[in-house]
Amino acid sequence: MKITAIETLQWSAYPRLLVVRVHTDSGLIGLGETVDKVPAAKAALHGTVAPLVLGQDALDIEGVWRFVMDNIMYHGYAGAETRALSAFEVALWDIMGKHYGAPLYHLLGGKTRDAIPTYNTCIGVDEVPDYRAWQEDAGQLARSLLDDGIHAMKIWPFDPFSEASFGQYISLADVERGLRPVRQIREAVGDDMEIGIECHFRWNRASIERIARALEPYNILFLEDVMAAPYMDEIKIFSQRTTIPVVGSELMMTRWQMREWLEKRVSSIVMTDPVWNGGIAETRKIANMAEAFGLPIVLHNVAGPICHAACMHLGAHLPNLYFVESVRAFYKTYFPILSGYTPQITDGHLDIPTGAGLGITLNESALQRPDLVRQVTSGDGLAKGRRAMGDHWAVEEIR
Repeated sequence: MKITAIETLQWSAYPRLLVVRVHTDSGLIGLGETVDKVPAAKAALHGTVAPLVLGQDALDIEGVWRFVMDNIMYHGYAGAETRALSAFEVALWDIMGKHYGAPLYHLLGGKTRDAIPTYNTCIGVDEVPDYRAWQEDAGQLARSLLDDGIHAMKIWPFDPFSEASFGQYISLADVERGLRPVRQIREAVGDDMEIGIECHFRWNRASIERIARALEPYNILFLEDVMAAPYMDEIKIFSQRTTIPVVGSELMMTRWQMREWLEKRVSSIVMTDPVWNGGIAETRKIANMAEAFGLPIVLHNVAGPICHAACMHLGAHLPNLYFVESVRAFYKTYFPILSGYTPQITDGHLDIPTGAGLGITLNESALQRPDLVRQVTSGDGLAKGRRAMGDHWAVEEIR
């Protein structure tokens, strides 16, 4: 089954999303997705990935992935090219599932659970203003989330105070201000709601230690991305000085970047994103490595319905899953506009899609929207088979 075209879809209403459709000569089409920094990922898909994969066998996921990685490794792989490769690879798994009539979790080896534990990242949109809500009255938001069956939420109340000092210092007064929504949640619903704190890499160790000391009495579920990911030694020291579990880091792409993080035991919980890190198989490999170190894993999931579906299948399969992130403001609003998939949540757990592959389809109405920008790269491709590692084949043909 040969790959005949790589198609990207963008909607101006959803500028963070890049949806990928991989076409084959059998008529099967696979869906993939990546999120954020879309112009670079789109250029990499059409300019770098497509010439390598057109004409390749869509079922040879590992071989095609390695061929592309061998090429992009030559010029620094852990950015747009890997995000592009991730979206493409997810689509290949969707094709394989459709080809064999099997859901993705069966292709991975089956389920270890029937529902997926989740926390809600409190991003907001006009129709579901969860971001504004936790800034105004986080206790009221916690009640709303509990009413929806959500038992864990993530907020980032200390971020605004990093701007003045570039994260080098936080005053006691600002620490107190940052504690306000945490106190509101505990006063409103007690311990019925788990609270995760996102830090967005904004602080040095001295500052995040001050924040953590203030948070410890509130039984916090985790602190996420406390410092920039390259500062592994500093993050490790911090994680040993706080009683709050530390999560990191979704910015580590592929197993090779995650390896040092695991070897150093930087954090007690690992996080990775299947539409950034290399794809479905790479997520499983990272999770398996974490399991060997006795560490649980969180799946980062702030994209669209395709990424969400992929995370549900992976979450069903991975034995060391901690949580899968989800965003109520997204799945209640634009997921059903773009796709036939609206996630359901019960008692803090999300359902797993049914059907072959990812179990998700794009709505025909989404493909006819006037704000859709479509780009297609098709043809024979430049690589005739996978006959050389790296980009030597291109150099030789140019000569």
